[in-house]
Amino acid sequence: MSGAQPLLRRKLRRRGEAEPGYLEAVDERFGRYSGPARPGALWIHAVSLGETRAAAILVGALRRREPGLRLLLTHGTATGRAEGARLLREGDTQAWLPWDTPGAVARFLDHFRPCAGALMETEVWPNLTAACARRGVPLALANARLSAKSLGQALRIAALARPAYGALAAVWAQTEADAQRLAQVGARVSGVFGNLKFDAQPDAALLDRGRAWRQALGQPVVMFASSREGEEAEFFRVLQADRELAHAGRARGAIDATAPGVRWLVVPRHPQRFDEVAALAAQAGFRVSRRSGWSDLAGPADAAEIWIGDSLGEMPLYYGLADVALLGGSFAPLGGQNLIEAAACGCPVVMGPHTFNFAEAAQLAEAAGAAVRVGSMDDGVRQAADLLAGTGRPAASAQAALAFAGAHRGAAERTARALLELAAPRP
Repeated sequence: MSGAQPLLRRKLRRRGEAEPGYLEAVDERFGRYSGPARPGALWIHAVSLGETRAAAILVGALRRREPGLRLLLTHGTATGRAEGARLLREGDTQAWLPWDTPGAVARFLDHFRPCAGALMETEVWPNLTAACARRGVPLALANARLSAKSLGQALRIAALARPAYGALAAVWAQTEADAQRLAQVGARVSGVFGNLKFDAQPDAALLDRGRAWRQALGQPVVMFASSREGEEAEFFRVLQADRELAHAGRARGAIDATAPGVRWLVVPRHPQRFDEVAALAAQAGFRVSRRSGWSDLAGPADAAEIWIGDSLGEMPLYYGLADVALLGGSFAPLGGQNLIEAAACGCPVVMGPHTFNFAEAAQLAEAAGAAVRVGSMDDGVRQAADLLAGTGRPAASAQAALAFAGAHRGAAERTARALLELAAPRP
């Protein structure tokens, strides 16, 4: 590890140029922590932004049961750490989880000495799980999921994967399908608790503000939610082609003809790409307005053709503003993003062919009428316009989304109860 440190530090410096958060407490990545640590905290590892948002739901349920609970939160990405900082209370600690080497993991456990830990969703590391098992630190995988693609990858390195999963004290799967796949790689699945993200309650003030903006606007809004690299360029290409056809009077059911006056909102998944996506829209010939330039009272600028949601923590506002959302990560082979938050905000979803990271949630949403699946970006944009044009369909789809989100709650309480039992002192 010592020989690789200069390369790893250089990598962090490069990441830090785009996201300064990566330059914070760099020594922690190598298991070197400053300041006193209070042993016995309950440890939750949430690698990135999505996992940290799921962890926030679990933390809320844990604090309702144990108001004085002390937490250790660890992360792997700058966005995860920034989001996690909002969860901290007096007595809590936040740190980077070190890279998975025996020495760094040993220093981490020596310093913090947690009473128990929970890894969120997919983060299973061989040295970490082995060290916790040797030291008697109960370590669970919470809100656990494993796609068919990831199962195949894990089985190709079964010599590493099986001991890593087998060393976990408990695994609480999101779905029965996840449980079956996790068992195939050696995990002892202790329960199927559902997906924590169904228990998320959207920020009511943000949601109401977005809905007020939509009502004042008086025009339909389509949101490209949590868009990923490569998808935005394709999205702008489709809009550009339809605009040109409409202007030429040859609209093949073009968007301007199907849903007159539709406004387009793009919210990139990664904040370091806000500038890049705004530039892509401008290069495609669209007038661009960014959320960072909007008044909280007035809302979006009417003159722009493309709005860019360049803020963190405001997804309920954006879903409240939108009549329908295209699901980012699903139009390229990236596995899709979380569609549950959209449903909880009453925003129906159009998803592309790639939803393997959230396969069961996508299937359930489609069956409930909260989501529609299409095969391409062209079809997705047209389907969104069709939803807007259909009499009564947006309202019906919104109600279906709310009903779908409400029908699958309860994972937070089940997971909190199990984790506190795992952390309880043994006689």
